[in-house]
Amino acid sequence: MKVRFSKIKMAEKILKEKRVAIIIAFRDFRDEEYFETKEVLEKAGAEVVTVSDSSGKAIGKFGGEADVDILLKDLRVSDFDAILFIGGPGAIPRLDNDLSYKIAQEAFSFFENKILGAICVAPIILAKAGVLRGKTATVWTSFTDKSAARILEKNGARHSSESVVVDNKIVTANGPGAARKFGEAIVALLTKE
Repeated sequence: MKVRFSKIKMAEKILKEKRVAIIIAFRDFRDEEYFETKEVLEKAGAEVVTVSDSSGKAIGKFGGEADVDILLKDLRVSDFDAILFIGGPGAIPRLDNDLSYKIAQEAFSFFENKILGAICVAPIILAKAGVLRGKTATVWTSFTDKSAARILEKNGARHSSESVVVDNKIVTANGPGAARKFGEAIVALLTKE
């Protein structure tokens, strides 16, 4: 899905009404995935709220800092138009848990109104939450490590090697190189609403 900047610029008035929760690990989130996605959404006019498993300043894998607005345990899915999970080495140790599954399931249960997204290894969280069953999705893999793709398939998803996959209102992306495109796909879906 390709969205040109001019289309994003036109969406600005529509997105001023939209709120997006970006969920990051308090330590070792993937900097590009968070900052680039956030930048695309904010330039399009969306209000972006940063959510994490601890309060204070979250620190990315490469040292980027993000102020945490809301604790994961206090996130109210109903207050947002989109819920996004960011990957990185801290995502699975800190966010692959029942609380994140509950959030993903709740966003999915509002399927007509909520966009659900995950990038890098974070689609594993969506898969384990059961929301990717019967969906096509992508996830980070390498030449030597295909375990994340196997987790998606084990939980009923069809794995794609595309960098960004949109299946109805679920958007998945396979890593930092796809962050901008991931953000643009979210903007395109928010614009359609």
